[in-house]
Amino acid sequence: VVALARDPKKAESLGVTARTFDYSKPDTLEAGLAQVGILLLISSSEVGQRVAQHSSVINAAKKAGVKRIVYTSLLRADTSPLDLAPEHKATEAALKESGLAYTILRNGWYTENYLTAVGAALQYGAIIGSAGEGRVSSASREDFADAAVAVLLKPEGHENGILELAGDSSYTLAELAAELAKQSGKPVAYNNLPEADYVTALKGFGLPEAFAAILAQSDVSASKGALYSEDRTLSKLIGHPTTPLSKSVEQAIKAL
Repeated sequence: VVALARDPKKAESLGVTARTFDYSKPDTLEAGLAQVGILLLISSSEVGQRVAQHSSVINAAKKAGVKRIVYTSLLRADTSPLDLAPEHKATEAALKESGLAYTILRNGWYTENYLTAVGAALQYGAIIGSAGEGRVSSASREDFADAAVAVLLKPEGHENGILELAGDSSYTLAELAAELAKQSGKPVAYNNLPEADYVTALKGFGLPEAFAAILAQSDVSASKGALYSEDRTLSKLIGHPTTPLSKSVEQAIKAL
């Protein structure tokens, strides 16, 4: 097992060999993939640069002799209305055209995407968003990580396959606020905002305008069902139910 990171020192605690690997430096990627047979390609955090960066990794993998790539994509990436979807769709196409074996993990929403705001929600008594009554079938990062491990260790049946992954249960943001209020003992309401107002609020919290717009558009898409799924492939794959919202909220409160 080899850990690939922009800063290998940050991966030392994993107890495995760590190599420098920076998606934005294509000339350095092939060396990092030496003697790697299977690559877990985690989507870049640099929205807008993902297609170029992912393509560089795929090309380097071919040159280095990698046999198979497992890629973390987005739920229903081929049809999703989220602004995040096109880059994932393009990466999936690049994988299919590469000639390498692949497995695409179309990850749904991470519950942690909402729980980063728990501290502020408890302080101000509100969660804000633009998701309306849309239901979100999220799962924890740990659940999605377990899925990646399962596919990496047992590729049988997943060769050149696409897996739609989502949480077993769903919730509205109003229900998230209610759960937070229940566990904290503090009043927490959900305030639904027009998309433009939500962007303005996120910018006020210090988020770059482009990223704020993506988050707001994702919420609006959620209001139309983009983050809802009744698929239970994730829990079947990892061999246990996905992490319930109540447990994730509990963990988030304890971490404050």
